[in-house]
Amino acid sequence: MSVTACQGLGFVVSLLGIAGVIAATCMDQWSTQDLYNNPVTAVFNYQGLWRSCVRESSGFTECRGYFTLLGLPAMLQAVRALMIVGIILSVIGLLVAIFALKCIRIGNMDDSAKAKMTLTSGIMFIIAGLCAIAGVSVFANMLVTNFWMSTASMYTSMGGMVQTVQTRYTFGAALFVGWVAGGLTLIGGVLMCIACRGLAPEETNYKAVSYHASGHNVAYRPGGFKASTGFESSTRNKKIYDGGARTEDEGQSHPSKYDYV
Repeated sequence: MSVTACQGLGFVVSLLGIAGVIAATCMDQWSTQDLYNNPVTAVFNYQGLWRSCVRESSGFTECRGYFTLLGLPAMLQAVRALMIVGIILSVIGLLVAIFALKCIRIGNMDDSAKAKMTLTSGIMFIIAGLCAIAGVSVFANMLVTNFWMSTASMYTSMGGMVQTVQTRYTFGAALFVGWVAGGLTLIGGVLMCIACRGLAPEETNYKAVSYHASGHNVAYRPGGFKASTGFESSTRNKKIYDGGARTEDEGQSHPSKYDYV
């Protein structure tokens, strides 16, 4: 899978997950009334994070919000906090991911900056998905505990008869929406982190070496070499003695065998 496709897929999956987390947080069907022992009832109760509702058989529904903060259970407040933190992190990660998309060019932003932004958004999506899954799981655990405690208190000592006076609550639709949305957000964050590796420029251990051409006029000697430019050739008159390159001054200071003939 190419980097652009992986990044785009992660963005779309995370976007769907964020929409699901927001929808699950706003839904009222976090816990619904259990109708196992009482399938025919005139009212149907269900509760959410922000209000509780009663639906009558006539179709009329009445909801009432929780107008207290300190009077709510601590677990419910913790679930609220986890869902809100997940939404905030996912929205911030979504904004960062929009500018980090490879198909969008903003100024002179290079690939290394886009790779860092993609990694940041992916980490935010992963944390947001974990917060959503944790919040839904905590609420589900609270429902299971209350359900079995209510069931145990409903049994009497006479033949295990069940009294259907106390209302029991079971899983609502919002829990399943929250689990799926948290999983999608988590998967989208992982895909964004994978795409970051392809956007980052590869570093090499080889260093560039520049080569310069040698001078045009080079006179070689048995003991080494001497380079001269065009200007130096005009100031000095060169003569070849004994197979070596020597100047006129050097010829006078060092007489050869032909001077004594």
